[in-house]
Amino acid sequence: MNKLIKLKKFVTEKIEIIRQKISSNPKIIIWRLKLFGFHPFLGKHSLKIVGIILAIIFIYFSFYITVWRSPRPFPSQTLLSIERGENLSQIANFFEEKKIILSPFWLKTFVIFWGGEKKVVAGDYYFPKAISVFKVAKMISKGEFGLIAQKITFPEGSSSIEMAEILKKELPSFKTDDFINEVSNNNYEGYLFPDTYFLTPNTKVDDLILMMRENFVRQIQAYQEDIEKIDKPLNEIVIMASIIEDEANGSLKAKRIVSGILWNRIRLGMPLQVDAPFIYYNGKHSYTLTKDDLKEDHPYNTYVNKGLPPTAITNPGIDSLRASIAPTQTEYLYFMSDKSGNMYYAKDFDGHQWNRERYLR
Repeated sequence: MNKLIKLKKFVTEKIEIIRQKISSNPKIIIWRLKLFGFHPFLGKHSLKIVGIILAIIFIYFSFYITVWRSPRPFPSQTLLSIERGENLSQIANFFEEKKIILSPFWLKTFVIFWGGEKKVVAGDYYFPKAISVFKVAKMISKGEFGLIAQKITFPEGSSSIEMAEILKKELPSFKTDDFINEVSNNNYEGYLFPDTYFLTPNTKVDDLILMMRENFVRQIQAYQEDIEKIDKPLNEIVIMASIIEDEANGSLKAKRIVSGILWNRIRLGMPLQVDAPFIYYNGKHSYTLTKDDLKEDHPYNTYVNKGLPPTAITNPGIDSLRASIAPTQTEYLYFMSDKSGNMYYAKDFDGHQWNRERYLR
């Protein structure tokens, strides 16, 4: 015990000696004078000041970790709307409910700091990633909505369901079910022009559908005289184009030949006997269809029923629309493609069977 007391006394004395040497060192004195501006109080209490600064930092991080940071997990790519007339308490509670903030109290506090309770800007706010309550308060006080337009491309031949899948991935807040229902209920399939669009996260279903339909009208306007010459209603042209989009390969030449064949079959009262409508009806394609599928009687079975299906099955691009409007005049009545997409044509069933045996085996 006595040894420990002596050791403690020895260590204390040595520390005091070191402290005195450091405090009397000219370089240390000059540094302290520069740092504390020749103020004797600051110089005398420098350690206390450092301690206070460290305590402030500790308190800040304690508050940040407990109430100022974003919730974990954060609901990334969230779109929230602040309606006109909502008070600050309603907004703060709503943001807490949606897991954007941890503390309604601190959101209200920082909003008041940024501009006052009445300065909250109504509108749609987009949160692509986690942010602190400070930034949330600044956003809604300054009207920084975070709505950056995204480039979204819909490939030619996309159905409304496939478009909805793209929208769900790119714009998680978009109401894809409403989109599909709106297209189905109003028979808009085929009229949603596949193109590249720049869409903000708060894009509404009706606005997007209108945008795509207006684009369709603009694209087809240049071919209005040709449409009038062939004396076919626009809906039949669009339905045929949607079938051509899936049945022919990507070249305009092939699309026009397939178009000529299909219009010939309708003119002669022959069933179209194409597989593409099954994709729209039950999701099956040429290599997954069964004999029972081909016998099932439904409007999209062009083996059982003559004529066109009741609606478009895709949203065709401009080349398929052009091919439907201006088909190649041909004596062919049959066509097929191999697994590489190469097209083969025949004037009769025997020729078609020969093509199948040669190119599909």
